[in-house]
Formats: sequence, structure tokens, C-alpha cells
Amino acid sequence: MIPLNIPETEDTPKVTLDPANGMFEISKRSYPEDATGFYAPVIGWLGQYMSAPNPETNFTFRLEYFNTASAKQVFKILTVLDDLSKQSKVTIRWHYNKQDQDMLASGQRYSNMIGAEMVMVEN
Repeated sequence: MIPLNIPETEDTPKVTLDPANGMFEISKRSYPEDATGFYAPVIGWLGQYMSAPNPETNFTFRLEYFNTASAKQVFKILTVLDDLSKQSKVTIRWHYNKQDQDMLASGQRYSNMIGAEMVMVEN
């Protein structure tokens, strides 16, 4: 499967989806003007990935900040990963800064809404 690499901009995160190298990560800041449009290729790519996933998928979120519109799209990604966890091993790592209790709380809320394994990682 062809990897999906989206470089970060001032208001969009870096996205790396590379099954051959086991790299699945969304990082930095996410407050695009059109969150649905920005995340549509990511969600579409993950939908295709579900048809022939790696035996194990370790997906990392290293978001420093995300707005409400992005939060909805992150939940859609987590829902796809939750569905994927029913057919192969999925571990989601939610990184947060030690001083950023809001990011930790967001990760914990998401974790309570899905069945896939989600690990909080303090940086």
C-alpha cells in the first residue's frame, strides 16, 4: 500500500501512514480551516488499509493542540482504528505534555469511547 505523508503546516498536523515501515503518526498542531477536508484522505487511507492491515498496528498521536473541528475528525480516526482492532492487534499511543492536563483528559475521554487499546504516554 502506498504510504500517506502530509507535511505539517502552521495549522495542520504532520501525518505519516506508512505500513511498510510500521509508522502511523499524527503530530503537532491541528486547527485547519476545513478539518473535514483535511482529514478526509487520512480516513479514506485508513479505510483502504483495513482491507489488508499489518498484523500489528501501533498508531501514535503526538498532538500539541487541536480545535473542536479536529477533535471530531480524531474521533473518526479512532473509530476506524477501533474497528480495525476487531481483526488485528491495534495499540494507540496518546502522547501528552506533563503540564498539559487538557490533552491528557482528551485522551482519556477518547479511550473511554473506544474498545481498542489506548495508552497514555507522558512526555
